[in-house]
Amino acid sequence: MEKQLDKIENHLNEMHAGDLDGIGIVMQGGLYNTVLRSLEMMGLADVFGKSRVPLYVLNVTYPLVPNEFVEFASGKRALLIVEEGQPEYIEQSVNQFLRNADIQTRVVGKGPLPMAGEYTGAVVSAGIKAFLAQWAPGAVASGNSASSAPAPANERPLLPIGELRKAVPPRPPGLCTGCPERPFFSSMKIVQKELGSVHVSADIGCHSFATLAPFHMGASIMGYGLGPASGSALSGGQGGKRSISVMGDGGFWHNGLTSGIGNSVFNQHDSVTVIVDNGYAAATGGQYIPSSRAEVKNRKGNNPIERAVRGVGVEWVRTVQTYKMQQGIDALREALTTAYKGPKVIIAEGECQLNRARRVAPVLRQMVKEGKRVVRQRFGIDPDVCTGDHSCIRLSGCPSLTIKSNPDPLRRDPIAHVDNSCVGCGVCGEVAHAAVLCPSFYRADVITNPSAWDRLKFRFRSAVIAFLQRRFDRRLARIAAEPLP
Repeated sequence: MEKQLDKIENHLNEMHAGDLDGIGIVMQGGLYNTVLRSLEMMGLADVFGKSRVPLYVLNVTYPLVPNEFVEFASGKRALLIVEEGQPEYIEQSVNQFLRNADIQTRVVGKGPLPMAGEYTGAVVSAGIKAFLAQWAPGAVASGNSASSAPAPANERPLLPIGELRKAVPPRPPGLCTGCPERPFFSSMKIVQKELGSVHVSADIGCHSFATLAPFHMGASIMGYGLGPASGSALSGGQGGKRSISVMGDGGFWHNGLTSGIGNSVFNQHDSVTVIVDNGYAAATGGQYIPSSRAEVKNRKGNNPIERAVRGVGVEWVRTVQTYKMQQGIDALREALTTAYKGPKVIIAEGECQLNRARRVAPVLRQMVKEGKRVVRQRFGIDPDVCTGDHSCIRLSGCPSLTIKSNPDPLRRDPIAHVDNSCVGCGVCGEVAHAAVLCPSFYRADVITNPSAWDRLKFRFRSAVIAFLQRRFDRRLARIAAEPLP
């Protein structure tokens, strides 16, 4: 009871009023956006979260608070419970709460909504429409009219979906800017171009984005840490080629060490497993795991993955740095072509850039505040050298790589450009070097609170560049002054 009272006092759950007060929707907190989007598409909500249908959002689903359900259901004909999974314990509990309070509101859940399966946007929309058709048949028809959908004052009307698709390019999800996994998958693309395509068993985690453009790697995703297990049956297919299985360090410690690596040793699978070691369970928010390098109170970290892999019997192990692409290319080439029969494991190390920023940024800010010298690296593209081939973009797909107009009036193709989201990881330059692309990338050191030596070097370099530029300008002037033959 104390927990229930505490929840009421702190308002962890949310109630949103609406003018269609004869009905209401109760949902698990994680399904709020899906429900709201469904109502918006029906004209019963706007993009700012204002809904005509009253909503009760369970940000805490256990324990449930009977008094809150009684308050929300009072005066309503029916409630829809949007509850993913089974058994439908929230729906059962709500029936008990309302009957005990002698409230006869009808509780609807499984029926319009399926008993099992994922509650995608399409599934939730179909369930809400079925509920409204029975308990508020005029709501959808009125909601589809422009006048009934709530909208802020002076707000321009929203474009229809069809028109929006013409104006806004698609933006599929992908790896973050500077992600350490991006250069390794670029290495895999280069190796497969050399040796031919192989079957890639993907896994749950950030690396599953490699199934999308520009990598298109991953024929299957079976479960967290199950990449090697699903790939074991397919190794040796595709003309006898070994398969490549990918899993992250989080999946490795979850169950990949036993179900994937241990079974590969026991059954002597002649396959290749890549373990992406970014130091955290990055896909779920950057939680620490047994191999994290950080010192965490009441935790024992810094347990090397390579030691664990060798501990269960793997003999062929290579550890590479993801940002050094040639290391990844060499390890992958060796793993796919070696005469050694048995499980082969490549550990690709590179710290997650998001978690690194959380760790490093406060330290750098404090150093700047104290007047200490801070050096940050940025990368760019020389517009006079770039040919507009865009192989760098096709190979890595870094979000900071984009295009802009070509400054050369004699060339039509837009050139590549590095925007201000660059984190200085150097992947673009590594890709250009490893794939033998154009030498248009350059690195610039951005120095805050420069020393006297830094200032002296800057003045000297500026003077040399200005001298060479003047020589170049004089040469152009002489050429322009010469009479045409």
